[in-house]
Amino acid sequence: MKVTIKYFGLVAEAAGKNEEVFNFEGTLTAMELKNKCLDQLSIQDRDSVQVAVNQNLDDTIEIKEGDEVALLPPFAGG
Repeated sequence: MKVTIKYFGLVAEAAGKNEEVFNFEGTLTAMELKNKCLDQLSIQDRDSVQVAVNQNLDDTIEIKEGDEVALLPPFAGG
């Protein structure tokens, strides 16, 4: 299965890129995919990184072919 993963902020810096296509077999939730991606990066506070699937911040969503997944750094409102 192929999904597009977009990286933002410190996640993009750690990855050295803003986007990539991720291939995997079987099924994954957004949280499981986030953890697989972060396993390859040196992010100190992994829990602060949020994951969005098709602009939805629900990490229990099951990933489907063609989904757009975004890994978002911590952000503050104001």
